[in-house]
Amino acid sequence: MSLKVALQMDPIGSVNINADSTFRIALEAQARGHSLFHYTPDRLAFVEGRVIARGWPVELRREVGNPVSFGAEAEIDLAEMDVVWLRQDPPFDMGYITSTHLLDLIHPRTLVVNDPFWVRNFPEKLLVLRFPDLTPPTVIARDLATIRAFKAKHGDIILKPLYGNGGAGVFRLDAGDRNLASLHEVFMGLNREPLIVQKFLPAVE
Repeated sequence: MSLKVALQMDPIGSVNINADSTFRIALEAQARGHSLFHYTPDRLAFVEGRVIARGWPVELRREVGNPVSFGAEAEIDLAEMDVVWLRQDPPFDMGYITSTHLLDLIHPRTLVVNDPFWVRNFPEKLLVLRFPDLTPPTVIARDLATIRAFKAKHGDIILKPLYGNGGAGVFRLDAGDRNLASLHEVFMGLNREPLIVQKFLPAVE
């Protein structure tokens, strides 16, 4: 049976086709006869009782520099799709959270993968706190004194945004580094979110 699949993701024409898992999954779905419709998260909307998206039918190919052909732009009612893939990258901000609430309105009558409830309630950097035996020593805090105490204990640390992605804003501070206060000030000026701080693991470098 052919399914109508909507892809909620970042612009598909700019992905690394050899590394992006969403592209590879979508390519396989297409090979199995399913139709694909692509839209970006900013084109998701709630309009008078319907969850709609503006985007394009797409045909994919594993061809560097020419991975996608777009059909005519269209507005679709996502409740009429068989599957919606929730696959955009973070940042895990209020825009991201809002999209999960909108998709909750059609799920599970329309299958949304991954389930927007669990995407919203278990962001990946917080989910791992339930498995301390599998993670390095970790602090999640905004308070500079708490972070300083952790650095004093562990010396070599990694400091990064809690809801970032792709390695953006990740800093390594060794035992002698004196930039912690300055970095903390920069991060706190950007938003009101906690930071995640972890003991540096040399094997990961």
